[in-house]
Amino acid sequence: MTKKERYQKVIAWFQTNMPVAKTELHYHNPYELLVAVILSAQCTDKRVNMITPPLLKDYPTAEAMAAATPEVIYEYIKSISYPNNKSKHLVGMACMLVNDFNGEVPDTLEELIKLPGVGRKTANVIQSVVFNKAAMAVDTHVFRVSNRIGLTTNSKTPLATEKELIKYIPTELVSIAHHWLILHGRYICQARTPKCDKCGLQMMCKYYCDTYKVHKEKPKAAKKIINS
Repeated sequence: MTKKERYQKVIAWFQTNMPVAKTELHYHNPYELLVAVILSAQCTDKRVNMITPPLLKDYPTAEAMAAATPEVIYEYIKSISYPNNKSKHLVGMACMLVNDFNGEVPDTLEELIKLPGVGRKTANVIQSVVFNKAAMAVDTHVFRVSNRIGLTTNSKTPLATEKELIKYIPTELVSIAHHWLILHGRYICQARTPKCDKCGLQMMCKYYCDTYKVHKEKPKAAKKIINS
């Protein structure tokens, strides 16, 4: 199977089996999503969704957040991963939004990555989800699933993965493809124990096909691969 054929088959499967795919983070506006995505680094969306309601109730705008201190914000998010750094990032981000962007979340990669706590991945999430741009945010799920399925070839970095996915995925599908890969990695193609028996992408997946061939010849080796 050529790479182009693999992409076509994988995309067609997702279009049929996951026609609706979107972020699981709860938000009502660009500012709220930006706060949530900053908090989501090294943390589950479920935990973030538990943290944000009281935080955003008391700090519903960039102006309100900018008037707070990291010490105060820390008390709202202390049960999340890296609360010290994230509380500083949130206040710094809010201050920059107010001072440099009139309190509005910018829509370009160049401007977004200027904000404290916002790297390329976070910026691409905002561009894709809020502004519907063809931006591919590569998190651990996207990175893993892309390599396992065979959509990427020896991509060693998130940026390399992003560039390869963008090259082959039609522009109008990039935004939803980001969510396809994340959700598939979160619930099916998991890191330690991929649920290959429940995956509809089996015969399109390089990882599964390679493992199956090994399984027929060397059952023990196959078991080791599946559980790695």
